[in-house]
Amino acid sequence: MQTHNGPAKRPNKLDFLQAVSGGALALFVAVHLLLESTVIVSPALANGIAWLLEETLIAHIVAPLVLLLVIFHFYIAARRMPLRSGELPTFLRHCRQLKEKDTCFWLVQVGTGVIILVFVFYHILLVMTNLPIEVARSSARLHQGWVFFYLVFLPCVVLHSGIGVYRLGVKYGFCPQSGRARWRKGVWTAIGCYLALGLLGLTRVWFLG
Repeated sequence: MQTHNGPAKRPNKLDFLQAVSGGALALFVAVHLLLESTVIVSPALANGIAWLLEETLIAHIVAPLVLLLVIFHFYIAARRMPLRSGELPTFLRHCRQLKEKDTCFWLVQVGTGVIILVFVFYHILLVMTNLPIEVARSSARLHQGWVFFYLVFLPCVVLHSGIGVYRLGVKYGFCPQSGRARWRKGVWTAIGCYLALGLLGLTRVWFLG
C-alpha cells in the first residue's frame, strides 16, 4: 500500500512546490520593481534603499536565494514543458486552432521561463560583482550596452509573473470559470502597470548617465 500511495502523492506535492516557489518569486518581482522604481522619484532615495539593503546584508542573502529558487522552480516546471521532439509544434498548432487562451498563456510562460533562467544568472552576477548598488553604476552599465539585455529581461519577467499568478488562481479555485475574463483583465492591467513602471525606471536611469 505504501508503494502505491507514495508515487500517487508525488505529482500533487510537486505541483504544490511549484506553486509556492512561483508565488514567492512573483511577490519578489513585485517588491523588487517597486523598490527600483523609486529612482523615478529620486535617485538619492533609490541609492538610500540600496545602501540599506546592503548594510543589513539583505541584498547579499536574497540574491543567491532568488537564483536558487528560480533554478528550483524551473526544474519542477520543466517536467510539463513541451521539450520532447514534436511536442512544441503540436502545442502551437492547438493554440492557433482552438484559440484556448489559457493554453496560449502557458506557452508564453514556457518561452519566458527559459529566457529568465538564463538572464537572471547574468543579472545577479552583474549586480553583485559590482557593489555597491548605485544608480550611477546602473546608468553606466546601460550605456555600455546592457540596456538591450534589460529591454528583453524586463518584459519576460513581468509577463511570466503576471500570467503565473493568473494560472495559480485558476488552478487553486480562486478564479472560477465565470470570473476568468475579469481575472484576465486584472492581470493584463497589472502587467501593463508593472511593465510601464519598469520601463520608466530604465528610462530615468538611462538619462542620468
